[in-house]
Amino acid sequence: MRPDLGLIPLEAAQAFADGNERLSLTLLARARDLQGPGSRGWALLERLHGLVLIHILREVEGTFALERADALLDALGMLDRLGMEAGRPVLGWLDERLDPERLDPGGTACPLESPA
Repeated sequence: MRPDLGLIPLEAAQAFADGNERLSLTLLARARDLQGPGSRGWALLERLHGLVLIHILREVEGTFALERADALLDALGMLDRLGMEAGRPVLGWLDERLDPERLDPGGTACPLESPA
């Protein structure tokens, strides 16, 4: 299990899986707001929030959220020594939060978005 999955509220992951993206957005935003500004937890949850926004076709808001989160993740060293993304959240993390072993036991899931 990814250590960061514990930051994702189980209820947010379940709401997304059930097709209730708006509830998932609300729960992710609440969890994000409980994290310290500029923290890794804030950035991870902001990125997931942005991905859900894009998923429901609110691309502009979602893109801004990704830009905020990715800038912070870059500053916090979320890239491995080869410059590859070492653990940026993708939408699949919401599914993985529900059943981490079934979906990605080796942590090798491909991101749903294109690399920058």
